[in-house]
Amino acid sequence: MPQSEVIKTTAANASAELVRRGIGPDEPVTITIDLEAELIPGRRESRARIVAAGLTDDDIDRMIDEARNEVQPLLK
Repeated sequence: MPQSEVIKTTAANASAELVRRGIGPDEPVTITIDLEAELIPGRRESRARIVAAGLTDDDIDRMIDEARNEVQPLLK
């Protein structure tokens, strides 16, 4: 029976972590995403839609800043 191991890392660091452990790029691996650990429910689905629309994280940050600047005067 194959041995299994749990590796906790970020998506951005997953490849580097596999290389560090000597796992080659053609070796099969299984990645499990822990949806219970999601801090903001719905964020993953929303982000997928935003990326599909062709926007980047920088675009999202810019739009949030613009919206924040629009409402800031109304809070005083």
